[in-house]
Amino acid sequence: MINFETYWWFILTPLPWFIFHYLPANKKTHQALRAPFVGRLEAIQKQVPLTEKTLSLKWFILLLIWLLLLTTLNRPIIQGEPIKINSIARDMMLAVDISGSMDELDMQLEGETVRRIDSVKKVLNDFIDRRNGDRIGLILFADQAYVQAPLTFDLSTVKQLLNEAQLGFAGQKTAIGDALGLAIKRLIERPNQSRTLILLTDGANNAGKIKPLEASALAAENQIKIHTIAIGADFTIQNSWFSRQTRRPSNIDEKTLKIIAAETGGIFFRAKNTEQLETIYTELDRIEPVDQDAQFYRPAQQLFYIPLSLSLAIALLLVITELLLAALTSRQTAREADPSS
Repeated sequence: MINFETYWWFILTPLPWFIFHYLPANKKTHQALRAPFVGRLEAIQKQVPLTEKTLSLKWFILLLIWLLLLTTLNRPIIQGEPIKINSIARDMMLAVDISGSMDELDMQLEGETVRRIDSVKKVLNDFIDRRNGDRIGLILFADQAYVQAPLTFDLSTVKQLLNEAQLGFAGQKTAIGDALGLAIKRLIERPNQSRTLILLTDGANNAGKIKPLEASALAAENQIKIHTIAIGADFTIQNSWFSRQTRRPSNIDEKTLKIIAAETGGIFFRAKNTEQLETIYTELDRIEPVDQDAQFYRPAQQLFYIPLSLSLAIALLLVITELLLAALTSRQTAREADPSS
């Protein structure tokens, strides 16, 4: 799309008309430019008969040259398609517990009782969809912690790898400290200051080499914020042939999770059902907002040389045409004055 850097010079469009009608003509007869050939050119041009049609054409050409010069002063540019400038992205690691206890059937999803891990996958998929513009990484942990997806803008791949996660693949226990340590290691490698870790677990640290509080101290030292989420119902009711039994399916170390969040500037959340888990991740969207102020720029190419070149070419062509006509007229007049030639 062609645009102009300014339009103010177009205000001068009627200036030649005002000069012609309102400024008095110069009555001096001496030449403004003293050169030997100027006088001869002036004498030759006076011999060219100017008809009304020729005069109108000349004025039209002069007006065209004037408009081209004004267009040059307004600096025309051609703008390309908008190009997005990458804003500062947030680096966010998701650490998800896949220990054996995540197989517990104590969550509701679309009216059905489902495993904890199924509820987590559904809610996390929606959460990841809303994080467009952030780099998301995924860590799965049980007896051991491993990186399922490094920090990446490819959110669809992160979701796919999350959905493919299988319980028991990394063992049956819960190595919270190792998961924190691995996530912190990946986040420290990033220069970005907006580094966040979201830890989701349904148990207590009972495996691994790193203690959770040691890992949280390292995170606090490196300005890595950790939000902790404890998932699982407080109790479930099991019906048998003879009675109904109340069972506590969760063994969550809420105290440690609260300390981890507090020391790193994060927040501790408790999700006893799927609805609460959805609310938690909605709240995390508010606390850790995606940068919505995307910036764009249009690449611009200067075009001022086009009207400038045209104006100079037309002016030169006009002068040459007048000189040729004057020369032809002068030669024809000379022949008429001297029939013998």
